[in-house]
Amino acid sequence: MNDLTLVINLGSSSLKAALLDSQGASIWRGERNLAAGEELETALESWMAPALGPHRNTIARIGHRVVHGGERFTAATRIDAEVEQVLHQLIPLAPLHNPAALIGIHWARQWTQGLAPEPSQWACFDTGFHSTLPEAARTYALAEQLRQKGFRRFGFHGLNHQHVSETVMEQWCQQGREPSQLRLISAHLGAGASLAAVSGGRCIDTTMGYTPMEGLVMATRSGSVDPGLLLELMREGLTTSEITAQLQESGGLKGLSGLSGDMREIRAQALAGHSGAQLALAVFRHRLLQGIGAMAASLGGVDVLALSGGIGEHDQALQTELKQMLDWIPALDPQVIPADEEGMIARLCQRAEADFAEDQRRSSSGDV
Repeated sequence: MNDLTLVINLGSSSLKAALLDSQGASIWRGERNLAAGEELETALESWMAPALGPHRNTIARIGHRVVHGGERFTAATRIDAEVEQVLHQLIPLAPLHNPAALIGIHWARQWTQGLAPEPSQWACFDTGFHSTLPEAARTYALAEQLRQKGFRRFGFHGLNHQHVSETVMEQWCQQGREPSQLRLISAHLGAGASLAAVSGGRCIDTTMGYTPMEGLVMATRSGSVDPGLLLELMREGLTTSEITAQLQESGGLKGLSGLSGDMREIRAQALAGHSGAQLALAVFRHRLLQGIGAMAASLGGVDVLALSGGIGEHDQALQTELKQMLDWIPALDPQVIPADEEGMIARLCQRAEADFAEDQRRSSSGDV
């Protein structure tokens, strides 16, 4: 039966993919980075096509991670010519990531051409889970003329935050607790890092905003800085490109430590007495605790703190530190939820496809 889901998760220089059955079990998973000078289309054809070749005729649907859906897309969306055109228009909101997703969509269409039936393609958005943000949480204190241009808080990492939310919610309900009462802080901590405050399964606050640069300290991204500092850099003559590089490529753990953005190296060097590494850890922890406190305030308390992402899952020292530093929150024991964006995308595609099929059935039968 043709019921496999192919998930394509492309970054500006990274490729992740998974082939999952209808129960979410992995048939194949792969991950690699682009070599220097290697084109994304070439990598897809030389790496993914051979790996997936034996399963080509059993793929029912293809899900793509798209970082930014703007205000138009808030749920998994079947890709057609109109949707693809709008995705092109959204490139300025995520210039490093959305183009890669569009390349993946084009490649998948070419690779499956001639199959009968042709697999449906779906776009799943990292901003989608945050579409439930209340007006107060999504609005910047800017003049109306700027707000009308779409300058607002979107939030990111939504696919994994949703995966964490659904995983914790299932455990919560198995304990016989009321779903609407769950107050969860989801902490996606990796090269990119963000928190989400989730009340009863709905996101009500998050640390990232208009772009993925707002919020916590990350591997090479600075996180939030005083806008006045950026104005000062402009007055000193730095170009937009130079400021962007400082904030995105030379900041964060890398900028603080003077070493790299790799938390494992920073941990090791901090233990060896490296002052920059020690500073990086201290600032990272401070911002993280600030963020957790803010999310707890938005929720009116917290029942579960779930750690996910490379740092959240594997940095046992951080897990211990958080448990100690958050002992003022009654009975809070941080738990680890392994990240699974690909599994979440597959589930979203299956749900959206079922809804789409039901809408088609009702339309054809006149039952509307």
